[in-house]
Formats: sequence, C-alpha cells, structure tokens
Amino acid sequence: MTLSDALAALRPRQWVKNAFVLVGTLFGHRWASENLLHAGLAFAAFCLASSAVYLYNDWIDRDADRRHPVKRFRPIAAGRLSGAQVAVLAALAAGGAYALAGVLGPTMVFLVSAYLGLNIAYTLWLKHIVIADAFAIAGGFQLRLFAGTVGLGILPSHWLLLCGFALTLLLALGKRRGELVAPGASGSTRSVLGDYSLPLLDQMLGICATMTLAAYGLYTISPDTVAVHGAADLPYTIPIVTYGLFRYLYVLRIDDDGDPSQLLFADRHLLATAVLWLAAVVLIMR
Repeated sequence: MTLSDALAALRPRQWVKNAFVLVGTLFGHRWASENLLHAGLAFAAFCLASSAVYLYNDWIDRDADRRHPVKRFRPIAAGRLSGAQVAVLAALAAGGAYALAGVLGPTMVFLVSAYLGLNIAYTLWLKHIVIADAFAIAGGFQLRLFAGTVGLGILPSHWLLLCGFALTLLLALGKRRGELVAPGASGSTRSVLGDYSLPLLDQMLGICATMTLAAYGLYTISPDTVAVHGAADLPYTIPIVTYGLFRYLYVLRIDDDGDPSQLLFADRHLLATAVLWLAAVVLIMR
C-alpha cells in the first residue's frame, strides 16, 4: 500500500461536502475562538467519518466498480489495497471520528453514529431504491447540518433547516442526473439509474431549487433572524443565491458530473458565487 493510494481511497477532495457542518456556526453568530474550535473539530470528525464510509462503500462495490469505465481505476477496485489494509484504514478513520466527536459530547457521538448507520444502509440497500436513494444522500447532508447546529448547542431556525433540506435534496438529485448523462452511464453498475429519466430529474430539480430559494428568502426576512444577527440586510444576498442556483442547474446540463464537490471547483462562476455569498454574509452579520 502506498501513501498516494491510501489518500486516494480516503477521498479528501470530497471533504468539501462537510462544510455543511460549519453553517450553524456561521448563521448562529458563534464566532468566538472556542466556538470556532468546536466547529473545526466537528468538521474534522465528519471528514474522517465520510472517509470511513467511502472505504466501506468501495470495498462492498469493488467487483461492480471494476466493470465501470472510471471507477475501475480507484485503488480498491484496481486491487492496490487489500481487504486487511482497507479494514485498518476504515477503523482508523472511524475511530478518529468518534474520538473527536467524544470531545464535543454525546449528541455529536450520536450524530456521527447516525451518519455511519445511514451510509451503511445506503450502501447495502437504499441506493438500489429509486428516490429513496436521493433522500438517503440528502439525509447525510442533513446530519452534517444538525452536527453544526444542535451538535454544537446551537438552536437552528426552522427556515434554515427547510432550506438545508431542499438544498441537499437538490444536490443529491443533481448527482444522480450527472451519473445518468455521464459517458459511462450505459455501462454503469448503478442499477437504480435505469429507474430515472432526465425529464423526471429535471422536474424534481426545479421543485427543489424553488423550495431552496423560497426557504432561504423567508429565512433572511424572518424576525428571528433579524433579532439574532442584529441586521436586516440579509435579503440583499438573495440575488447571489439565485444566481448560484441557476448556475448550478445550467452546469448540470452541460457537464457530465453532477458531483457538487467537483462542480464547485470546476466551474469558476459557481466558486466565485460561493465566495461572494460567504463574504456578503460575514460582512452583513459581523
């Protein structure tokens, strides 16, 4: 086992998805150094937990991945990591996740456990059931959002949770759309793709985008939001969010990869929009 293969199997490029853990600290206005430290520990815990999940999923799917035009080059599918090596890496990643979660308390330990349990169920069962597979992916994002709020003692807004649910479901369905139109889709080993169609996915994506924008808009004008942050200017960020959603839907139609972690860094417009939105939110709520 080489270091590069071990790192590739851990998929650190996917860790950007765990940024959902930081949303609670941002919108909860918990910017003291101790709060930032706790948010960083929660982020690291979910990075390790997600790596353990990727290792488990890739080991279970190794035979199917060998028939896929792209996945067959992954270290486990290519046979560059043995079962014992995968088990050791997964145990270390999961153990590290629990160690960090334990520092933050029993609620965080429970959320990490729920995340691991959900993903085991997804690998073994849920990913083969149309629509339920997308909800399972969205559930993983939602658990990250809960980790960054209730896991850190931050009471989340109902509108923020609704926005998070709609956005995570949008990302999950976008991932499925990307897989469906990918060059290797005809030889894909993901049988559930046969139950989807582009018109169906596009319709559901439109619904989720509408829900996301509506929930975010209502969150920014909520009296509770204004009271917590002491600022009434968050609605000015709605055009930025709208552009970002439209750009994401556009990129999904011209790109063959719906993976949000890939699209964010591959498309300069999406990346610039994310940075601009973050800067605007911090400036407004400082």
